[in-house]
Amino acid sequence: MKIQIDTLAYTNRLCWLPPEQKLLFASVLLIIAAFGHPFIQIMIALWMSIWTVIYAGIPSKTYLKLIYVATFFWLTSLPALVISGIEVSHLNLVEHDSIVGLTFGNYYLYLSHHGAVQSWAILTRALASLCCLYFIILTIPFTALLQTLRRIGCPVIITEILLLMYRFIFVLLSTASELWVAQQARGGYRTFATGMRSLALLIGQLLKRTIDNYRQVSLSLESRGFNGELRVWHPHRYHQSKRYTIEAIFGCALLIALEWGQNAGMVTRI
Repeated sequence: MKIQIDTLAYTNRLCWLPPEQKLLFASVLLIIAAFGHPFIQIMIALWMSIWTVIYAGIPSKTYLKLIYVATFFWLTSLPALVISGIEVSHLNLVEHDSIVGLTFGNYYLYLSHHGAVQSWAILTRALASLCCLYFIILTIPFTALLQTLRRIGCPVIITEILLLMYRFIFVLLSTASELWVAQQARGGYRTFATGMRSLALLIGQLLKRTIDNYRQVSLSLESRGFNGELRVWHPHRYHQSKRYTIEAIFGCALLIALEWGQNAGMVTRI
């Protein structure tokens, strides 16, 4: 996945656009998604998906896989949001909130209407935010993103930590994948007990190899005269696009107008 993400970031059809333009565009939509209504958030998610899949040419299979992973975490939190419980003696307090429920002894478990609305709001906001972040990750190389953050005043120490974290996260995943494949080839997960022992060995070896890799990186930096700042070369072969700029400004203005219209309509109804 690391190689695929890096390759897409360098070879997508929007790679010639300045990273500042793409970062500003996604950041504005991210702010709108944080304060918008679910309808606006769905429109942001769909619009950013069009930019990512159609404009940037990111494979839909890869993009949907990333969306699926994020949606899975939402599904794990769904029961805690939707299912509620109360004592039977206080049943009258939730009669308008309960969609359907069952009585277990002195307690009444039910599907909450308020919880369903809340979970839907969380899903739409999460999808809109994730689509904005995926647009940044899949269309801007990480080194170019860090250089952009430096130019707008982000402290160097933060960008250095981000670069090292980015590298070591994927080193960790690559090492874990290699160890898991080796264990699978030797039948390390045939039974539950064997799988638990193999998993314990994998975690131990993963920690050892990660520490060794960190030491190797530290020695290589010292041998090259590291002075506290990692300098990464990146080309400046970017040029502005009036068409994409106009579309982005018009789309953001339209979303803000729709959000303002929804707020005004709610105030009128009240």
